[in-house]
Amino acid sequence: MTRSAPKAGVIGWPVEHSLSPLIHRHWLQRHRLEGTYDLLPVAPDDIGAYLQHFCEHGLAGANVTVPHKETACRIAGKVSDLARRLGAANTLWLEDGELAADNTDVHGFVANLDERASGWDDGKTALIIGAGGAARAVIAGLADRGFDRIVIANRTLERATALLGWFAGEPAQLSAAPLDRADTFLAGADLIVNTTSAGLAGAAPLALDWSSAQATAIATDIVYVPLITPFLAGAAQAGLTHVDGLGMLLHQAAPGFRKWFGVMPDIDEELRSFVLAALAERH
Repeated sequence: MTRSAPKAGVIGWPVEHSLSPLIHRHWLQRHRLEGTYDLLPVAPDDIGAYLQHFCEHGLAGANVTVPHKETACRIAGKVSDLARRLGAANTLWLEDGELAADNTDVHGFVANLDERASGWDDGKTALIIGAGGAARAVIAGLADRGFDRIVIANRTLERATALLGWFAGEPAQLSAAPLDRADTFLAGADLIVNTTSAGLAGAAPLALDWSSAQATAIATDIVYVPLITPFLAGAAQAGLTHVDGLGMLLHQAAPGFRKWFGVMPDIDEELRSFVLAALAERH
């Protein structure tokens, strides 16, 4: 009996907008591997049962996107230390018949900066805009790469303050600030990270005074549509090194592909150009 080709996909609700099938199918074709990767829409009311019976779906594994990352972390039988640290999982696979979970968002974030802004972690102070789920991965990545001061600025101060409690055991010094005081911390930041959707889909753009930023500071956005967000455009106009969020998406996808299909794929300009062309068609 021949072994069937591995099947994987991305679980979310909604999930139709996901670029994950595009990326993984490209890798399958490039490496001439048999396998499939599909959209797996699962409603919030159904996600618990879906994950509890994961082994019955015929999947080698799956990515998990909003709003199911926290649920996946809770339900998986084997959870990596990093996923547990973040309280969220985005990569699932079966290990000895048991659902295992990891979080590759931290890897995606730091690998993108390693690739496109070498030396970014020479800095020690970071300013993070936003306090949602994505900010957790950014904070963990910065703490792991030696940043000793991290300021979280958010429209709702309570949400930023809640992250301080979440990361109470981290060696980095974390502090919270209201978003309208972000400029106060901009001048001392070596790295400025936007984790919000400000400026997108009709939302008001961030009102940052980029003129106060250090000339050596680096700005990065985890958003990749548009590729140059209003946040990055402001940083570029001020002459700062800036890194778009597309690389984070690509790098976070690679570990899961290796788990399910047995090959660590390349993150290169061919892939980047392929995805950018697909984005241009969509938008």
